[in-house]
Parts: sequence; C-alpha cells; structure tokens
Amino acid sequence: MKLKLTLVSMLYMLLANTIITNAAIKSTNLMDAGTLTGTVTDKKDGTPIVGATISIPDLKTGTNTDANGKYTISRLPKGVYLVQVSFIGYGTFNQRVDFSKTTILYVQLQVSSIEAGEVVITGVSKATEIKRDPVPMVAVSKTYLDQRAASGNIIDMIANLPGISAVTTGPNVSKPFIHGLGYNRVITLMDGIRQEGQQWGDEHGIEVDQNSVDRIEVIKGPASLSYGSDAIGGIVNLISPPPVPEGKISGSLQGIYGTNQGLLNGSFRLQGNNNGLVWGTILSAKQAKDYQNPHDGRVYATGYKEKDARAMIGLNKAWGYSYLNATLFDDEQDIPDGSRDSVSRKFTKQITEDDLIRPIVPASELNAYAIPVLHQHVQLYRIYDNSNFILGNGNLVVNLGYQLSHRREYTHPEDPAIAGLNLHLTTYTYDFKYNQTYGDGYETTFGLNGQYQNNTIGDATDFPIPAYHQFDIGPFAIIKKSYGKLDVSAGGRYDSRSFSGQAAYIDTTGKYPQLYTGSSPATAPGVYSQFGALSKTFSGFSGSIGGTYNFSDAFLLKANISRGFRAPSIAELSANGPDPGSQIYHVGNSNFKPEFNVQEDIGAFLSLPNVSASVELFNNDIQNYIYQQQELNPDGSPVINPAFPLYNVFTFTQSKARINGGEISLDVHPAPWLHFENSLALTYGTNLGNGGKVPDSLRYLPFIPPLHTHSELRGTFSKGFASLRNVYAFVGFDHYNAQDHFFSAYGTETYTAGYNLLSAGLGGNLVNAAGRKVVELFIEGTNLANVNYQSNMSRLKYFDNPDTAPGVQRGIFNMGRNVSFKVVVPFDLTPHVTDKKG
Repeated sequence: MKLKLTLVSMLYMLLANTIITNAAIKSTNLMDAGTLTGTVTDKKDGTPIVGATISIPDLKTGTNTDANGKYTISRLPKGVYLVQVSFIGYGTFNQRVDFSKTTILYVQLQVSSIEAGEVVITGVSKATEIKRDPVPMVAVSKTYLDQRAASGNIIDMIANLPGISAVTTGPNVSKPFIHGLGYNRVITLMDGIRQEGQQWGDEHGIEVDQNSVDRIEVIKGPASLSYGSDAIGGIVNLISPPPVPEGKISGSLQGIYGTNQGLLNGSFRLQGNNNGLVWGTILSAKQAKDYQNPHDGRVYATGYKEKDARAMIGLNKAWGYSYLNATLFDDEQDIPDGSRDSVSRKFTKQITEDDLIRPIVPASELNAYAIPVLHQHVQLYRIYDNSNFILGNGNLVVNLGYQLSHRREYTHPEDPAIAGLNLHLTTYTYDFKYNQTYGDGYETTFGLNGQYQNNTIGDATDFPIPAYHQFDIGPFAIIKKSYGKLDVSAGGRYDSRSFSGQAAYIDTTGKYPQLYTGSSPATAPGVYSQFGALSKTFSGFSGSIGGTYNFSDAFLLKANISRGFRAPSIAELSANGPDPGSQIYHVGNSNFKPEFNVQEDIGAFLSLPNVSASVELFNNDIQNYIYQQQELNPDGSPVINPAFPLYNVFTFTQSKARINGGEISLDVHPAPWLHFENSLALTYGTNLGNGGKVPDSLRYLPFIPPLHTHSELRGTFSKGFASLRNVYAFVGFDHYNAQDHFFSAYGTETYTAGYNLLSAGLGGNLVNAAGRKVVELFIEGTNLANVNYQSNMSRLKYFDNPDTAPGVQRGIFNMGRNVSFKVVVPFDLTPHVTDKKG
C-alpha cells in the first residue's frame, strides 16, 4: 500500500509538471537564452578572487570563479534577476541584472568584516535582501551550520539565535519556538514544502536530516499570508544544497564525533550538473548513547539511532527549473520517563506490564548504543517537486509534495512488537504562485496553496487522536513597490480548513485495548466510544502591510503589521487518550474557535565600518489562544482516569493572550579579522483571560524563554596560515535569567534557576599546493564548565517519580560538557578534458 501511494504521488507530480513545462517551453522564446560572463576581483589591488560564488537564487543556478577570477553562467532567460557574489572575508555584492540587456558583469569585492547582504527567498516573490524586506527575518548560512557541530539536530543549530528557541525532550528531540510560539503555530518547511508529522506531539522532533540542510531562513512573526494556517508564530525554512556548477561532479564524506553521548554521525554527499541536468544524493546515519551530566550521571533512555537518504534529479534550462526530490527519514528514539530508585536516585526501568517492580538500570546498559524495548520509531517518506517556469514577463512557481509520516511508540515491555501508539499521516501539499512586475516596478504575486491530509490510527493499544480527513485551501495576493529609499509591501489571504473526524470504538475484551471493527458497537460487550464523529470548517482572513526605509547604506528602519490565522489542530479538537511519550492523557474540545493574532514589528539597523547594531521590538495580541490545563476535582485533587492512573489528565481551553518583547544586537569589529558579537532577547507571555481577573497561577503563558544574552569573541582569518585557510576561533558566553514568570497552575511549570554556559570552537580548511580544499575541520565545545542546569524549555525538567524526598531537586538536568569534532573530506570526480592535437 505504501509503495502504491508513493508511485501514485510521483505520477501525480510528474504529470502536473509535464503539462506546465510544455506550456512554459511554448510560451518562452528559447532562442533568447542568454549567458552572463565576467570576472571577480579585489577592489583594492585588482587581483582575481579564486573560488568566489556567483549565484542567481531565483533560478537556482550559479558557479564559482576559476583560477583567473573568471566565471560563466549559461541558459539564462530574459528578465531582471538578483545576482549575488560572495567570498569569505569580503562584503557580499548584490545587484539586479536584466539578462536581456546585460551579458557581461565585472564585480569588485571589498574586504569587509560586516556580514551584510543576506538574501532570502522565503515568503517573497523574488529573491530579496533582508534589509529591504519589512518582515522580520533571519538567515543562516552553511558556514554557520558547519560550525555548530555539537548540535544533535537541525533545530538546535538555530535555537541560540535571538528570538528563536526550542522545546526539547533530550538531545535529539527539539521543536522550534519563535517569540514564545511553537508546535502548530510554527510551520517548518523543507525547500518550501510544509513538514507534516503530528506537530502537536511533544516527544518527537523535526523529521529532517541535519546533514542535508545547507541554509535556514526564519520568519519571526505571522506568516499566514504566504503559508496559511499554523504559521501565526512564524516559519522555519530548511533549504537543501544548491546544484553544483555546470560540468561538475563533486561531493564529500563527513564524520562527526561527540564526546558526551559518543555521538557518531556520518554522511556521504554526491552532486552533478551536466548541460543543465542536475542530480544529487545524500546518505546519512547517526547514533548516540544516553547523554550525561554531573548531577544525573548518564540519563537513561535518551539515546537514538537515525538513518536518512535523499535523492534529487532536475533540469535547469532557459524556461526555468524543475527538481524532483525523494527523502527517507528513519529514527528510533528512546522514551525517557525519569523514574528513579527512591534511595540512590539511580534510574530505573519498566520491565512488566503491571509495573509493580522497577529494577535499577545497569551501567552497561546506560553506556550502550542499543535501543531499549520501550522506544518510539518515527519514519517519514517524502516526495516533492520544486519548479519555476518562465512565462512571458512573469514566472510560475509550482511546489507539489507528498508525505507519509508513520509514528509508533512501543510501550509494552512484555510484548515489544506491539505498538502502544501507531499513527499514519498522509499529506498532499500544493502551492502555486504567479509573479509578475507591472507598470512602474510593481512586483505582484498571486497564489493558491493548501493541503489534503488523511490520518489513520493503525494497529495500536492507545488512541490519543481519531482518524480524520483534512483539506486546506487559501488564495492570496501580494504587491511590492520601491519608491527610491522606501520599499513597501502588502497582501491579503483568505483561508479555509475542513476537518472530518471518524467515530471510533474501543474493544477492551482482549489483553490490550484495540480498535473495534465489528457491528453494533453501542451494544457490544466491553466496547466503549472513544471518539464521536466530527465535521468542522474554519475560515479566516490574514494580511500584512509594511515598509523599509533606507536612510543610507548605513542606517535603515523597518515596520510591519500582520494578522495571522490558525485553525485548531485535531488534538485540540478531538484528543481523548494517553500519549505515552508525554505522560499526559489529552482531552480535546470540539467547540473551539480559530486563533487570530495581530503582531506589530519595528526595527532599526545600523551598519558602520567597525560597528553594526540592531534593535527589534514586537507586540503580538492573540484571540482565542489555545492552551492546556489540568483537570481537577472540586477538592483540588487531580482527576484520574481509572484506565491510566499514572497519566495526568489535561484538557484544552481558550483565552486572550499577549506576547511581546524584542532583540538587541551589537557587533564590534575593531579589526577586519576580529569580532565581538553581543545579543539580548527578551520575551513576555501573558494570559489576558476572557474578561475577568486572571489568577496568578494562570497569569503567564507556558514555554516562554527567559531573558537570554549571548556574547562571542571571534577571530576569522580567511587567508589563513600556510596550508590552513578560512581559519576561525571563538569563545562564547550565554546567560539565561531565572524564569519566575511561568505557568504555575496545576504544577504545569515550576521556577527555573538562571545559569551561565561557556562554549568555544575553532576550525579551518587544509589546502594543497594548488589551493584546493583537502580537509575541512570543525571543533566545538559546549557547556565547557560542565554546569548543572535545567532549561525551562526542557520537558525532561518534569520527568521524575510522582513523589520525591524533601530537598531533592526534581527532574532531569540538561547535557553536561560536550566536545564535538567534525571532519569533511571533499572530492571532485569531474572528468578532465584533455586537448588532443594531431
């Protein structure tokens, strides 16, 4: 069945793109395919810059300069496109070029210590410099990601950026949070395709191979305008490697080792480009033991094993491009519960179904790579196509995707093959955008996107959510205009989401509960109703308007106001069952209204030769904010479900809420090679209630990060020393305030003490006599002082025995000292052409 669905999905995308491609070829004058050539030199002395990157983001094409600083890019269509030229140690060059008029472009790069000129493609009609887009955004490059070798997953790599954090359940499970919003309020994209895999769940991460991501772009605020429901908090767009230059076949072997968990992470990459036929593959595998810290020792059930594969084939032609991608994510993740021996505080494990006796976990098991009997298995199969067709004076962007998410949690120690939770989520996504420039520089986008989902609850014994169908659709329009120094953009969208939940009955006559499939469930003995039938439709308007004013090349102001829309998730509407990984019995509410929010953003940015700084402030008012609260009896005691006495019962509720705060950054670079980077991020989350006075225990929203400051002294030496190039070294210091503004009702959250963390890293490239990279080395150390601390964003902070002795610090602490070593060995398999003369 799985193979059949996959083949049908591939045919569906190929057929749709074939039709559009033929139309594009007919409507585009291929005889006008152009070429751009030129040289890239140092502005100061005129010497050629070897290996500079020239890219055209909107066309997914580019190249590198040769030994003489020369470059050539062919098969370029008519039209105006942004050309970006970059090289380490130099300021980035960005310029819009009309390929119908320009065929030669000479570029002079200037030595600069300012990382300016970042270009983004997420949420815009055309590739745009961040400084010209009013929407608050941040982008990180492959260089930044490479230097975060100690991170166990892709979200942790960006969780230290101002305004961005992550809710974690151990080193390999992280959910992105933007300005205090996460789960179904932040959309994660892979190459612009929505990532769909039961986002409401706490205990599994983002199903993406960190080794296959070369760049990340983040929208910090409502992005419903371009992406629909679930984006009221923002967007995290993970972007795969760009194609290699024309005529190249190259790749790399990569290995990472982490000392704390014994992390082993290996990856193989191979890419090619022959006359516009581009292809590539990435194969990865990683595994880790239980992590450790001085307070807990090794933390039982925090290891994991992951296997990943990616394949891509596509075309880059004068009519545009079309890439077909297929990926596999396969992760086996331990499930921690924090249970301990009451005397020694050593970790214990469940070995029987009745769970009357728990033995202490032996040291040999804590120090092994083996996955325990109780674990989860998350698989995601994905096929998607990214296409951009040049149609006359505009272009049509088509993104089509198919995903199958299969998540199982094995919770029966005496029957390890029986899954407690077994969810199958099939998702088809569609995204069409037509971009065109009208009149006097009015850039417009008209689009339609959405998704269709089908969820089945499978052969299981626990049933937290029902089987359901879901369909989303949303048309939108965006217009952008530049008036000299002022860039203005505005847009609107109308969304509709329909749910159709299936009624379900549970048969309790066997050893374990199971889905009842017989007749007359209402009168069958031992059968009870788990879910009633559900039919709901939610709709709403979202929009955005903003502007950027560039007073000069050194100073600019941004302001934006946006309205977001989010329909309640299936868990919030219909949940009625235990979630073993989170140790919560969820209860939904089918009477919910959709969430709407209005966020105002303003930012000021300064870039001087030796100083760069920014201040960004935001205010986000949310209507019908949905959150969970524990059910209590009239006497204040917790409600207990007799069938699951170890689970706390939580139900969802709605109220008004406000989240506000901001980020400040200051980067001082007294010398071109030296940086002193500083940032501060502060977020407040307040429950405004529904008109009456809000009790102190409900006053604050859950999972709001505390004040966080980051300081980093960094030295970069692009020319290096002898055979070492692009050398860097840094020392970082992070301070997290105590979090005393927490959601204390029902013991949901508790006070979190402040803490300080020390980090450091160094690395560089070893080159041969010809200047070609032979080895890339990256070393990073985190929590170098081996501090015992608990993050308020860590769910493991609350994993412990139901009762502990007085004076015992409850919960599990975060990871201790960890030093990671990353080695990348690039290789080039490009056939070398020899000149044979007679």
